[in-house]
Amino acid sequence: MPHFDLATQPLRALNSALHGVDPASNDTVFEITNPRGSHAVAVGIDSPVTVNVHGSVGYYCAGMNDGGTVTVHGSAGPGVAENMMAGTVVIEGDASQYAGATGRGGLLVIRGNAASRCGISMKGIDIVVHGSIGHMSAFMAQSGNLVVLGDAGEALGDSLYEARLFVRGAVKSLGADCIEKEMRPEHLALLAELLQRAGADADPAEFRRYGSARKLYNFHIDNADAY
Repeated sequence: MPHFDLATQPLRALNSALHGVDPASNDTVFEITNPRGSHAVAVGIDSPVTVNVHGSVGYYCAGMNDGGTVTVHGSAGPGVAENMMAGTVVIEGDASQYAGATGRGGLLVIRGNAASRCGISMKGIDIVVHGSIGHMSAFMAQSGNLVVLGDAGEALGDSLYEARLFVRGAVKSLGADCIEKEMRPEHLALLAELLQRAGADADPAEFRRYGSARKLYNFHIDNADAY
């Protein structure tokens, strides 16, 4: 089991080791200590490795993850799991702004709260936040699912496309072209599966679903006041 102490070893050595893993080897579980808020920890993983980070990290942790399982036993700075393709990223604490931005696949779980712009421009990623999220979350979200067990800030889902948003708590306000939608049986089933994968003990029936009103896909003069 490879162990990297970032108090004494350079971050570049860790990321190089993660990029050079032979999937056929037994050394696919990495333990990282003393991250001390380092930026770009465990970025660009492209194989099914497991990374446990013991402490908090800076910006872009686990960015571009493509198949790895990364758990941060602490909090994360801006852009955690940015542009993730596949795999799982778990933040045991809080996440700063634009968590999961532009993510195309995989699962991001935030046990605490997420700041503003969570899931901005998401393109297929699933994000489950056990706490609350800040303003402008899911801005221009194109596809995927954002699940929030707590509350959502202002302008949720502004300029949304086809992503699905599920919020259990209060929503301060909805963004342009975002509306509340009916929770049909297929949505309850999807939400139950996402909650189970994220280890969240919650009843899907307690959530409300939000999505696009589909008025901003193409410009129409009658909808000009919505822009």
